[in-house]
Amino acid sequence: MAKLHFRYGAMNVGKTTIMIQTAYNYEERGQKVLLIKPSIDTKGNEKIVSRIGLARDVDALISPDDKIFDKIGNCLDWANCILVDEAQFLTKSQVDELYYITKLYNIPVIAFGLRTDFKSNGFEGSTRLLELADALEEMPTICRCGKKARFSARKVNGEFTSDGDIVLIDGTPNIEYESLCGSCYIHKVLNINNK
Repeated sequence: MAKLHFRYGAMNVGKTTIMIQTAYNYEERGQKVLLIKPSIDTKGNEKIVSRIGLARDVDALISPDDKIFDKIGNCLDWANCILVDEAQFLTKSQVDELYYITKLYNIPVIAFGLRTDFKSNGFEGSTRLLELADALEEMPTICRCGKKARFSARKVNGEFTSDGDIVLIDGTPNIEYESLCGSCYIHKVLNINNK
């Protein structure tokens, strides 16, 4: 039986690059891949774009009100694998649909995304993926101090912040994200220091 996979990590771990490589690997073996992403991710518009310059066309953009079956139902006859970019932006019911696809259509789904937002709270889509996924894989990256980074910190005009809207896409003017370990997150974002 096919599985729902969730590959997650902090910002700049290379999730999209690995997703594009995964699509290439499937296609190199004659398999057909369906690529989807939430429409809230406006980076690249109808493309999936990695920060190192790799890009692929999206087969389906999913808005928060969409039912995934309605958007990709006609593709389930030919898809050998479904790859999801920015899966944290999916709704709980959309993640449920992806799980159903793996079990009812025997099509593996590999979702890539963030585990938590810049305030260290779980995204709706990620939380549901952590609850349902048959396979979880944390994708490691490194903090500026050399430790394993698990948090995505937001910078506005070069300064760390824990204020603001949850969704501000990387590339928005004056907004950038940095991956931090727990200690650096506490010190730099929350401004909590040893006494």
